[in-house]
Amino acid sequence: MAKTSRRDEILQAFATMLETRPGTRITTAALAAEVGVSEAALYRHFPSKAKMLDALIEFIEDSLLPRVTRILADAPTAEAKCRGIMQLLLVFAERNPGFARLLVGDALQGENERLRGRTRQLFDRLETELRSVLRTWAAQQVPAPQVNANDMANLMLAHTEGRINQFVRSEFSAKPTLGWDAQWQALSLGLFGDRVV
Repeated sequence: MAKTSRRDEILQAFATMLETRPGTRITTAALAAEVGVSEAALYRHFPSKAKMLDALIEFIEDSLLPRVTRILADAPTAEAKCRGIMQLLLVFAERNPGFARLLVGDALQGENERLRGRTRQLFDRLETELRSVLRTWAAQQVPAPQVNANDMANLMLAHTEGRINQFVRSEFSAKPTLGWDAQWQALSLGLFGDRVV
């Protein structure tokens, strides 16, 4: 088994602290104490706290985006693709509460604006993927549905983000996947109607 590098150890401790200290801003002093090193030692591995957060956001992207690509390639219908992307986000947040705080910006308050921009870019990319699925689906329907792919994609993502926000706000007690099947049925009916998707 490979030995965990000090850099990875710092990031794991940071992610754990985000999870175990909901609503709290994590300082480099507290992080250094958690890892058992000096603040100077932290800065030997990361030039700033922003770079540590950058690395955590990069982990989120590396975890989610390849899976989104697989869902888009493997799911047989537009409905399955949309559901798969939304469910992936909800399950990832539920299994990684510290990262859920990053996704909704809770852990980025008072931090570098560029970091909040990175999470916005991630959600923008996911919305773009949903929009593309919906446009392709709508173009194949006869007669063409009276739907707006932009609005539909935004609704799906807003629902997903809202569930993750509730999870963070509840200090991780309101699981984002609770009631998901029933919620998806209602969303799917409203979005796709009774068309074969």
